[in-house]
Amino acid sequence: MDMEEVAMNLIVRSGDARSSAFQALAEAKKGNFDKADELMKLSKAQFTEAHHAQTDLLSAEAQGDKPEINVLLIHSQDHLMTSMLAQELIEELIYLHKTKADK
Repeated sequence: MDMEEVAMNLIVRSGDARSSAFQALAEAKKGNFDKADELMKLSKAQFTEAHHAQTDLLSAEAQGDKPEINVLLIHSQDHLMTSMLAQELIEELIYLHKTKADK
């Protein structure tokens, strides 16, 4: 397993997920809730791709194939967790925008 490739995959996929989530928030601010929901679904799909790469690492380690830990791999995990947190917070913000629009 090429750790640089795995790390870059995690960074790219989780970055795509984070970008889509922030695009969803921008649409919610404009009142385009259908588009916001669509973008959040895309964000979750992109995050799932990143999460699969992380799961592959965990599975490999569980089978005795210890990954080489380096700064790039640690950085990729930071990207993954930041994307997850962004999605969670943005979902709440979109909910608040929807609630405000309903009043």
